[in-house]
Amino acid sequence: MRPGTNALQELGGARGQAKCRARGGLRIWTVLACALLSIGGAVTRGEPHAKLGLLPTGAVRWTEGFLAQWFELCRTQSVPALDRILSGTNYSHFWRNFEIAAGRAQGPNRGAPFNDGECYKWLEAAVALLAVQPDAALARRVEVCIETIQSAQEPSGYLHTRIQIRARQGQTNAVPFADRFQFELYNLGHLMSAAALHVRVTGQTSLLAVAERAAACLEGILTNPAPEAVRRPVCPSHFMGLMDLYRATGRQRWLELARRCFELRRGVQDGGDDNQDRLPFDAHEEALGHAVRANYLYAGAADLYLDTGDASLLSPLLRVWSNVVEKKLYLTGGCGALYDGASPDGARDQDRITRVHQAYGRNYQLPQLTAHCETCANIGWALWNWRMLRATGDVRFADALEQALYNSVLSGMSRDGTNFFYTNPLRVTEPLPFELRWPRTRVPFLGSFCCPPNLVRILARSPEWVAAVSGRTVWVILYGGSLVRAVIGSGEEFILRQQTEYPWSGRVRLVVEKAPERPVALRLRIPGWADRAHVRVNFGAARAVDRFGTWWEIERIWHAGDIVDLDLAMEPVWVEAHPWVEETFHQVAARRGPLVYCLESADLPAGVSPLDVAVMPERDLRARWDGRLLGGVVVLEGMAWMRPRGDWSGRLYRRWEAREWKPLPLRLVPYPLWGNRGPGEMSVWLRALSAAPPE
Repeated sequence: MRPGTNALQELGGARGQAKCRARGGLRIWTVLACALLSIGGAVTRGEPHAKLGLLPTGAVRWTEGFLAQWFELCRTQSVPALDRILSGTNYSHFWRNFEIAAGRAQGPNRGAPFNDGECYKWLEAAVALLAVQPDAALARRVEVCIETIQSAQEPSGYLHTRIQIRARQGQTNAVPFADRFQFELYNLGHLMSAAALHVRVTGQTSLLAVAERAAACLEGILTNPAPEAVRRPVCPSHFMGLMDLYRATGRQRWLELARRCFELRRGVQDGGDDNQDRLPFDAHEEALGHAVRANYLYAGAADLYLDTGDASLLSPLLRVWSNVVEKKLYLTGGCGALYDGASPDGARDQDRITRVHQAYGRNYQLPQLTAHCETCANIGWALWNWRMLRATGDVRFADALEQALYNSVLSGMSRDGTNFFYTNPLRVTEPLPFELRWPRTRVPFLGSFCCPPNLVRILARSPEWVAAVSGRTVWVILYGGSLVRAVIGSGEEFILRQQTEYPWSGRVRLVVEKAPERPVALRLRIPGWADRAHVRVNFGAARAVDRFGTWWEIERIWHAGDIVDLDLAMEPVWVEAHPWVEETFHQVAARRGPLVYCLESADLPAGVSPLDVAVMPERDLRARWDGRLLGGVVVLEGMAWMRPRGDWSGRLYRRWEAREWKPLPLRLVPYPLWGNRGPGEMSVWLRALSAAPPE
């Protein structure tokens, strides 16, 4: 099925699409084209307490290189593939649930209660792609989807197809906002975020009107004592959604609604760590409970801070963030270590303990083989860090964002763009010695289909993370081949092009293509992982960078053709974990620049497992470009040693026996690309030897 056609047409949507073409296809395309011509970049409305201001979607685009390839994969493969799944009925109901709720189709509600939200995420991704590259067929598809959503919304503004369909079919327990596990506010949040982006990109208010009616419905619910589902919803994306709605419209009521919803959750009684409401928000000290819910909550609280400056929000965020990066974060930027946990684990008062799915776990509890690291949790961590960066201007949040994006976020999708992970472990063995509920290979569909639409919307919007502005300062955050069009000061345009092979190379060239006739400060992120860097302007003398994990500022009157060269040293390094991380004790992992590397059985002799391999960290690794592997990657090569494990069948323990170590060549590949050469074993962490075995 070619892009631009989809299963929804075959299932009854053709009439709506034909109506779209007849009445408005040309108008949509014209409006979209005009919007794209004008988005060079006023900072998004609101966020008075942001140190870094947003650039509009479409003001930055990837042009070449690593992230440009992922973006193009998202545009040409992933978004069309997900559209076919969401429009069909082979796996579950997504858009079909909206049709049934509208009375356009017959049948039961089918699928998870958060399936509506996956449609909204896909829509957000599609609109973000349109902001960067016009596509008439995709623009028409977006309008068909919006019309389908409109048709399902009730006059009251309520919109949640699972409850609507069940109520239509006479189920008396189908009551709006009666059960927080119906994910009503989760879905609503994603609707509002998609609607805010849609109006900014296209200038159309069709989806915005749906979102505002739904927000008004929520507002009305709060005129009476708030239902439990509103006081303590799961996966609270509605905080981010309401802030997006406020910034897109400037309507104070949506900011006040977000504040009120947050105040309601502060007063929850008898809560639990699974939903982060056992303790009042002000008392949060560490990341506990369900990782996606936690990260969405903290990202939403940071959003509120950006507009309110409420210090009672920022202080807990800083405390919890420090707990994550110091005690609960994987080297890949993945988080949510446990498939299932209990929190507070080991509490004396057992009535306080909550069963937790995909939990943050204890401090230093970072298993490798059973690492959960749901793609959505890793995305939530990136979203939280993006907001913390804008709130503080601190490079450490940009470093954490990059770490997650380049490793545990990108690992969630295959290089064909159509297969996905739910979990992102750091070690895979064959056979697995116990049963786990999620596949260990990427698949086109998962029973909980939240990660693939989330991943494509993040990839589609990833250009927004390249740069930011404040006053007459342009901040360069992510490195990659790109073009930035920023409006600074009183409306002057500054155009900056990045030319780089990052992350394969640390050499970044910034070319000014347009600048005002007044000074502009250019701030370059110097990552915390770097230990050597140089900067030079217009081929002048190179200046050594003496501080890392900070910004390097160059302020001057720029002219078209000016060049800034940044050279970040990217030597491969071996990394060890804190000794309290039990599963990596006496093990090391390889990293180069922002990328973590791993060993796959595809790069080992037949019958040899990564568990049989050891390395000597005192020996250097060499970086080498391999254009024939995985579409072209930098691999790390060196020397390793292998010792067979012997026979462990039927035994938990055995007497230690000396076994001969045999040398073998070592080749490591980037973690985000593992699993693209068929099923096999993998490990990020390898046994460390203090001295090389005798040869």
